[in-house]
Amino acid sequence: MAGVRVLDLTAIVMGPLATQLLADLGADVIKIEPPEGDVLRKVGAPPGSDRGPLFLHLNRNKRSVVLDLKAAADRDALLRLAGQADILVHSMRPQAMARLGLDHAVLAALNPRLIYAGLFGFGQSGPYAEDGAFDDLIQAISGLADLMGRSTDGRPRYVPANLADRTVGLYAFGLISAALFRRERTGLGCELGVPMFETLAGLLFGDHLFGNSFVPARGPMGYPRLMVRDRGPFPTRDGHICCMIYTDAQWRAFLKAIGRDGDLAADVRLTDMAARTRHSEELFALIAAATSEHPTAHWLGLLRGAGLTVVAMRSLDALLDDPHLGATGFFQETVLPGGETLRLLRPAGDWSDWRHVTRRAPPHLGEHTRDVLGEGRGRGWS
Repeated sequence: MAGVRVLDLTAIVMGPLATQLLADLGADVIKIEPPEGDVLRKVGAPPGSDRGPLFLHLNRNKRSVVLDLKAAADRDALLRLAGQADILVHSMRPQAMARLGLDHAVLAALNPRLIYAGLFGFGQSGPYAEDGAFDDLIQAISGLADLMGRSTDGRPRYVPANLADRTVGLYAFGLISAALFRRERTGLGCELGVPMFETLAGLLFGDHLFGNSFVPARGPMGYPRLMVRDRGPFPTRDGHICCMIYTDAQWRAFLKAIGRDGDLAADVRLTDMAARTRHSEELFALIAAATSEHPTAHWLGLLRGAGLTVVAMRSLDALLDDPHLGATGFFQETVLPGGETLRLLRPAGDWSDWRHVTRRAPPHLGEHTRDVLGEGRGRGWS
């Protein structure tokens, strides 16, 4: 994406993730920040720093420009930048962008080739259109928090990750890339809306609409295998493992490994995929009872020898020294001019003829304001 210019009017997680992926592929991403900066800048930051850990992992390869969009001169500066941009991404409600005089109609009149992408809470044709949204709110309203409770102790809870923000950010990156491809074929930009609610609800219903996929319904909501209470890695004598035991061949291999190979034919719960799905909770308990009898190393050797894929559960702390992540360069230490060392993350994906390079460390607030606005004057902007 070298040569593609992106104006990034997003903050927190969802939008910055989408634009960082564009930046990783070579786009010139200009992060437009208010005078106080992205609210994530100071979260977890060392004293005196304006780059906290979440900010670091969402804003590499970007340039930071400070503009107060409520001030006429700064709004005019943004309009001049938009006239030369390929993509503008914002994470404000469309109504807020309209109040600033920065809606799609205004910018498309200046630059018909502009891809104008809005990442917000809810689709604009429904009654929630003007409501604000954050990750926790979308986890709650989409059904995810309820699913977490139904599969554990009944108490609704949030996934301990910004799952809604990051899921929708990844989805938005794909749609923005598709819109750019479309523009290269047609020469025309477009307005693109990416709603959090519908995106995450679609992801969840893909698994859990289940019997309600048919009209009238042919069964309850919820994919039984995923709704097993306390579903998770299987306990061993000294830890936990994960082993995929799903198909006929996998069940045959597992039962043979534990000396119960006759069960596949004799136990009606195991006869086929449909039966195993109906009896998922009982079969998870059967596996857990077996794995708890021996230590992790025993199961890794035995089940791998049986042709099954099995791993030992790992903690995030342990992954810092994971040999595979080390060999693939997943963690990248970068020494900054002032002597500070950052541990950044290598983007996933390997190309046959292109290599990812971290061109810029995550920027300080307003670090590139003078340079970017000066480039505009060099192009004859007033």
